[in-house]
This record gives sequence, structure tokens and C-alpha cells, in this order.
Amino acid sequence: MDESFCENSNSAYNFEKHWENAYRKIPVKSLGWYEFKSKPTLELIEQCNLEKDALIFNAGVGASTLIRDLIEANYSNLVVNDIAVSALTELKQQIGNNKNTSIKFIVSDLTNPSNELLKLKNVDLWNDRAVLHFFTTKKQQTAYFNLLKKVVKKNGFVILAEFNLEGAKKCCGLNVVNYNEAMLQEQLGNEFKLLQSFNYTYTQPKGDTREYVYTLFKRSTI
Repeated sequence: MDESFCENSNSAYNFEKHWENAYRKIPVKSLGWYEFKSKPTLELIEQCNLEKDALIFNAGVGASTLIRDLIEANYSNLVVNDIAVSALTELKQQIGNNKNTSIKFIVSDLTNPSNELLKLKNVDLWNDRAVLHFFTTKKQQTAYFNLLKKVVKKNGFVILAEFNLEGAKKCCGLNVVNYNEAMLQEQLGNEFKLLQSFNYTYTQPKGDTREYVYTLFKRSTI
């Protein structure tokens, strides 16, 4: 993966430009986070036993093949978010038109959410693979979790899959925060119950590996 365009993150850094460059300069199937099939995420979604019309919010999804797989599994109410227009343009081309599925595309920064994001409600599942760990400041993390808690319904689910404590300390030239299940639980608070957690070794397209922690939480009715 060519990372010549990447720089370290800081409070004034232009993340939108950074991720636009990533998707414009590198073929999707060569990106370091590309998955041919999002098997661990799909397995956790199955455990949620969601109705097929459940509202599934996909945070920072990029051009992930997960959306194609959810459509093939007959999930019909999807919200797809990313900060990069290029990523969602690529994703639209990848999945084509499907009259049986409602897909809402939202270009927005999760740490500075647009009105479109803030208007979301009654989300049945918030799914995040490799997004949260890029938010390295307390301000960014607080904004992210405030949005999550605002839109996820009671009895709703949250999947967080981030670099674990043994994982990479940088990705695409950006610093990251490494997590374990206890750290994610602390951020979510007692209102969310951990249902499952496991470590997972992901193999990048070029053959290198990255260590993740996958977690599934459920929001209480209290």
C-alpha cells in the first residue's frame, strides 16, 4: 500500500482530505483494511437476531463489501456513513441498484456530525469496524460516543471492532488508540452489556496481519 500521502494526525489535521486521497489513489482491493468478506462482523450480526427491516447503521464503512453481503442477506434498511465522498461513490458502484433495500448514504465526520446524522433515531445496530481507533483525542471520542448513545435504541446492539492492545499503533500513516473490551465498556457505560468479545487476526491484501478485538454490546431498557 502506498502511504506517501499519509501524515500523522493532530487536532488541526484534515481527515476528510486524508481519506479522500486514500480512496482516490489506491485501488479498493489494495487498501490495507479491505476484506473480501466481513466474516466476523456478519457472524456477530447473525447473533443479534435482527428483523430484516432493522435499521443498521454502518459507521465509516468506506467501500466495504459488508454492505453487499447485508443486501444479499435481505437486510432492507441500511444507513451507510463515511467522511470520504470517494469511498461512498465507489460503494454505490459496487452494489448497484436494489429495489428491495433502502440505503441512505451520509457523508459526515462522526466526531463533528452533520444534522443528517443527528436526526437519526431508533438505530437497531451500530456497526463499526476500524473507525473508532482513529479518534485519538478525548474530544473526538466523546463526540463519537455521544452520537452513538443518541441514536441507538433501547435493546439495540453495538458492534465495535478495533485494533487490540497487541495491534498496530498506526494505520495509513495515522496514530491510533488500541482497545480491549474493558476500555470499550468504559466508554459505553453500564447502560450497555457486553455479550461477546474475541480477538481476531486480520490478513491484509498484501499479506501482513493486524490484530483486532471484536465486541458485541446490547443496550439495556433502563
